[in-house]
Amino acid sequence: MIEIEVFGKKDTRSGFGEGLAELGKTNKNVVALCADLTGSLKMDAFKAENPERFFQVGIAEANMMGMAAGMAVGGKIPYTGTFANFSTGRVYDQIRQSIAYSKKNVKICASHAGLTLGEDGATHQILEDIGMMKMLPNMTVIVPADFNQTKQATIAIADFEGPVYLRFGRPSVPIFTKADAKFEIGKADTIIEGKDVSIIACGHLVWKAIEAAKELEAKGISAEVINMHTIKPLDEKAILASLAKTKCVVSAEEHMINGGLGDSIAQVLSRNTPFPQEYVGVNDSFGESGTPEELMVKYNIDTADIVKAAEKVIARK
Repeated sequence: MIEIEVFGKKDTRSGFGEGLAELGKTNKNVVALCADLTGSLKMDAFKAENPERFFQVGIAEANMMGMAAGMAVGGKIPYTGTFANFSTGRVYDQIRQSIAYSKKNVKICASHAGLTLGEDGATHQILEDIGMMKMLPNMTVIVPADFNQTKQATIAIADFEGPVYLRFGRPSVPIFTKADAKFEIGKADTIIEGKDVSIIACGHLVWKAIEAAKELEAKGISAEVINMHTIKPLDEKAILASLAKTKCVVSAEEHMINGGLGDSIAQVLSRNTPFPQEYVGVNDSFGESGTPEELMVKYNIDTADIVKAAEKVIARK
């Protein structure tokens, strides 16, 4: 019987805030820049404790990226903070030209990603950002699953040389990773071992995948659940090892089907071992206003959708 220990419930953006505050104490080269969303990004503690290393740039995201690139040239480790939509779509040219092209050591930290931003609606609910960022040469893309893992990832990327896109969210979600777990960039975590189907998920969809595995177990189906917190570089060995057992896979993400985690997995399969795959993600659509729960159901990225996809892909083996 599947048993996953849960350590409460908290939003992943708070994990970022706590990780950044800890870095403020331990790494004097870390600086933080924010585009008028200090409270929303939970950057208040870092600001209060390190006022000389905090820069409020206002609603000027393109300028923030340019400033961060310049600080990186000067030996600092800049962490930029704003909503995912403004961290990518609004400033893609600046990221491409000033950060990715020249491998600047900038950490682009993006909150309120995906549909679970909720009532703010389609203009703020970016669903293309993983694809946009993973296609940039030199860019590392990380999508942690819960509060603890977001804190760990925030701290870990300070020791990683090069540009990083760190994506997290607004709603409170169950905490199931341990506070003292080691975060390894590019190494997936197997949460549940199984033999009938692999479910590979990132971000908020990892918990949904765990819920789906429990429902599938009640139906006599053994699902393997993998937390693919790093989209780039992708842990291809973990994917192939899992598929060697299960022979089929479901990808699950709070992102557009086009260009996201599922596409990355499909590329691995097409080059190595083309087992059947089903996608759980938003299908070529913008979002809309609504509660996170309502939107996940409407856009088919909830627990029930992962269960259906698993049953469908098993039938295709």
